Amino acid sequence: MRFRTADVARVESTWKQFVPSAVLHDVDPHRLYFDWKSVELGELTLVRYDLAAKVRTTAEPEDQFIACRVEGPDAQLRSDRSELVASRPWLSDGPRVHAQWERGARVTALIFERASLQSLAQQISGDDTVALHVADLAPRSDRAADAWSRMFAYLEQSAESLDDDGDTELLRSELARHAAATTLATFSTTGRLHRHRPAQTTPAPATVRRALDFIAENAHRPITVDDVASAVHISTRGLQYAFRRALDTTPAECLRRARLDGAHRDLRSGAQSTVAAVARKWGFSHPSRFAVAYRESFGVLPSVTAATHRR
Repeated sequence: MRFRTADVARVESTWKQFVPSAVLHDVDPHRLYFDWKSVELGELTLVRYDLAAKVRTTAEPEDQFIACRVEGPDAQLRSDRSELVASRPWLSDGPRVHAQWERGARVTALIFERASLQSLAQQISGDDTVALHVADLAPRSDRAADAWSRMFAYLEQSAESLDDDGDTELLRSELARHAAATTLATFSTTGRLHRHRPAQTTPAPATVRRALDFIAENAHRPITVDDVASAVHISTRGLQYAFRRALDTTPAECLRRARLDGAHRDLRSGAQSTVAAVARKWGFSHPSRFAVAYRESFGVLPSVTAATHRR
């Protein structure tokens, strides 16, 4: 999609098509110029736009990962966690990012659906249980930031040659995979912080996959490893052996991670509930142990997540 406009309403409605939480504040309509280009690459969207106007904008991804770079002579960026360096890319899967400029800026962004990027992270790590979350919105280093920017330029140039017919589907898929792999290498994510084992070279057995599905669907209930084994018609010892062989982990650890993920979703939802109540809901009876485990998985204390997303 490619167009130019001076209509403020169309600017915001277009951005919201791709990032529903995006909001434009205090746009000066008298000197607005908007030049938009976007390309769909499967479940990845590439966006590049120039917006000349006095602007304040906010994005808060929902079920998405947004990797974005803002270039402008007076552009300023910050998240609810910290200040961000303008002209360097950032990555968010939930924390709000605010940008503002007076004279104009170019915004380049890659918008990943959460399931798509998480699936790639699982393929790269060989761990079907990886739950991907952003640990730091800023890139790992200047070198990593430069590599991401070069990747985006290559992606944009390559996308120019794509047609809308089915013959380019494989190329679109490969470009999306390249973009995702480079983004994962550029930023710190908790999916990479606590997975240190050889890559899984074959798909997990059907029994393990069914067990993981049962855990995902029932982690909010007071189930045990014995319940998981019974649900997939295998002995507890057999289930433990299958998990160790396929995933190099235990059913108990997978259940624990699923419950941490559930608590993380609840805290991000903005619901008026205490951290202690959320911890109890997901089976963590000791608040201090829950806080330690949560920080190890998500990089911040649960109280920080709750305060950031409270309505």
